[in-house]
Amino acid sequence: MKKLALLITTMAFIVSCKTTNNMSTNDKESQKKEQDTFRIANDKLEYEIIIIEPGFNSWLERMAKPEGYYSQEFLEGRNQIYVSEWNRRVLRPSVYNTSLYEMQIDYNTSIDYGYEVNYKLYNYFIYFQLHYKQQLSGLAPRI
Repeated sequence: MKKLALLITTMAFIVSCKTTNNMSTNDKESQKKEQDTFRIANDKLEYEIIIIEPGFNSWLERMAKPEGYYSQEFLEGRNQIYVSEWNRRVLRPSVYNTSLYEMQIDYNTSIDYGYEVNYKLYNYFIYFQLHYKQQLSGLAPRI
């Protein structure tokens, strides 16, 4: 399967030595990593995005506008802007934090990735900008 993008942002996890249940620390970390891994796919087109980002899933459920709120054309336009700036920053590691901008995103505007892929990619960019206090365009992130 082709990869549209692999966005990985790692955060340090603080784990208490004191346990309150029978679940081991390794089990807790594994469960947390699963909850913080988000797969967005269009299997028909054989593209996927994998986001490993603590807090993104819960933010998407609580804060993002519901699916259908934005048109696909709006999402594609914003994603094009955000991907372009993201890739520019990946190519300038001496200027931008390499732990934030690890890999380029292969987003081809001539491919119809579908609504779900565009919706979740757009919302990841909004989350990223708000959470890490980054601005990927002259446009203020909207939620």
